[in-house]
Parts: sequence; C-alpha cells; structure tokens
Amino acid sequence: MSLVSKIMKLEPSLTSDDFNPETGTILVLSNAGVEIIEKWEHPSVKQPSNSKINAISDDTIIAEEKLLNLRAERNSRIEETDWWASSDLTMTDAQKKYRQDLRDITKTHSSMDDKGFAWPTKP
Repeated sequence: MSLVSKIMKLEPSLTSDDFNPETGTILVLSNAGVEIIEKWEHPSVKQPSNSKINAISDDTIIAEEKLLNLRAERNSRIEETDWWASSDLTMTDAQKKYRQDLRDITKTHSSMDDKGFAWPTKP
C-alpha cells in the first residue's frame, strides 16, 4: 500500500495537494517499489515516525478505500434520484424505500466486494 495513503490516514488534515511533486510541501519518492519520504516541509503537520506509519496495515488502507468507493457510488445513486424529492412531486413508498436502502447500505456492507452485496432495485 502506498506510503502517502498511510500518512494521510495518520494525518487526516493532509490532502493529495500536499504531496504534489510540483507544489506540495511533502515529497515521497519511489525507487524500485520502495517509497521514502524525501522531503517534509509542511508548515503545520509534523512528520510521523516510521513506526507509526508502519503500524498501519495495508489491509486497513484497502478496507477504507473500498468503503470510500462504496459510499461514492451510493451517493451517486442517491443523487440520481434527488429529483424525486422535488417540492412539486410526491415520492412513492417504493422510491422512499429505495433511497433509504441506499442510505443504509453501509450499515450492513463495507465494500461492494462483500459476500451477498447487491444494490437495491431502483423502482
């Protein structure tokens, strides 16, 4: 898993812009698949220790990325139906249930790869 992902997990205030090679204040280099922090000049975030970085497992980062992907797709599907909630329309019970099922999907699943995962059927 990428060093940048682990650092961003430790320091949630950091964004990908902080790691931009042209404008960022943190430079991570990769040589033959080995990543290192080459430069850390962030004005407000102190560089985490290697032991803190290494304590974050690849599985943790992968699981969080899968959950983010699930939420992004769920949000997109809800957004597609936002027009149903216009003030001049009345949603059917099936439409309300579909939107609620989308909102609830992260209560039972953490990834689209989960066994038994299926998107609710759009009415």
